[in-house]
Amino acid sequence: MNTITTTDFNFPGQKSVYRGKVREVYNINDELLVMVATDRLSAFDVVMPKGIPYKGQILNQIATKFMRLTEDIVPNWLIDTPDPNVAVGHLCDPFKVEMVIRGYLSGHAAREYAVGKRVLCGVELPEGLKENDKFPSPIITPTTKADNGEHDMDISREAILANGIVSEEDYLVLEKYTRDLFQRGTEIAASRGLILVDTKYEFGKTKDGKIVLIDEIHTPDSSRYFYADGYQERQNKDEAQKQLSKEFVRQWLIANGFQGKDGQQIPEMTEEYIESVSERYIELYENILGEKFAKADISDINSRIEKNVLAFLNK
Repeated sequence: MNTITTTDFNFPGQKSVYRGKVREVYNINDELLVMVATDRLSAFDVVMPKGIPYKGQILNQIATKFMRLTEDIVPNWLIDTPDPNVAVGHLCDPFKVEMVIRGYLSGHAAREYAVGKRVLCGVELPEGLKENDKFPSPIITPTTKADNGEHDMDISREAILANGIVSEEDYLVLEKYTRDLFQRGTEIAASRGLILVDTKYEFGKTKDGKIVLIDEIHTPDSSRYFYADGYQERQNKDEAQKQLSKEFVRQWLIANGFQGKDGQQIPEMTEEYIESVSERYIELYENILGEKFAKADISDINSRIEKNVLAFLNK
């Protein structure tokens, strides 16, 4: 199946291109950003060698929907989505931290807890928790925003302020926005029979100094969801939670001896496995948004994107 794993557009007014792990961002006249969600799959901060059909469309459309559903509580960068894989928004200066918020002891936090750590990003964790237990209240555990190919690193609020990465005035806004978004995301997830376990948000400043939400929001790449039905029973029986997130890819990689560490080889992803990952992403979309996924025409994705973006820019 056709996938889009790299782009090489030359749009009118194009100043530069930033290639992230999954998205490619085109700067138009230092005013707009054209963000293309590719089908690349990233895990443990490493990009896998093969693309996943429809993944970029899924991420872009989920993020767009949640931007619209949260713009009444937190302003965001988005202007329009002229193509299933493309979002266009205001050029922003991004903050050099990712705001991670966790409602449950899962994923990275659970792995740290299992080896005895009781302080994560400066936040004290209660004793006696087991994996996937709910925290008394959500905790914010920021990470540095690493350059492509580098690993994001845990960092505390105190270290962010002490190192001048974010001013205290701005950081208070980031914290408030993070909690407000997580609360709204939790409510929307509950209405779909899901639990929003943890997620990350990225923020930037517009040219006039306004702090806005940028990048993606509440997608399976940036968030972890559990099915609410049976959650407590599974916890009581020490069973794995039924979840909607990219964690199934991470677990498959771990089982095949890969965690992104030096010297480790990425395991071979067969066509059958790639197809199964694509199907899981479609399942994620339909459960998270509560609507049927409509597959875009992928016969020539690059040409389709170029045509749609040019039509938008020429308006």
